[in-house]
Amino acid sequence: MGVDPVLDAGGRRLRARLAAFTSWSRTADPAARTAPARAAANKRFEDEVDPDRLLSPQQRARMAEAARKAFYTRLALASAKARSSGRTRRVKPVIVEMPADDEESLVA
Repeated sequence: MGVDPVLDAGGRRLRARLAAFTSWSRTADPAARTAPARAAANKRFEDEVDPDRLLSPQQRARMAEAARKAFYTRLALASAKARSSGRTRRVKPVIVEMPADDEESLVA
């Protein structure tokens, strides 16, 4: 079964979703599958708050959790700003009816 190179963006998106759902349907332990990614994300925030590992593990974990919450809250704020600015640019189209005699002047 070959890959269709002519698919548009919507078709590629559907194909990717199908592949992801199929993959997850064959995963017996989703938590174990995503554990390396979660560990890497946690390490990123621990490195941010305590790069030299001078804090106690409990203090580092508490501060890393706060840094993680700040990061995702910053993303949510940026997303909300982007959505609200998009709303202000969208203008409802106005349909103007032209008198019948002006329609002929538009046809060349």
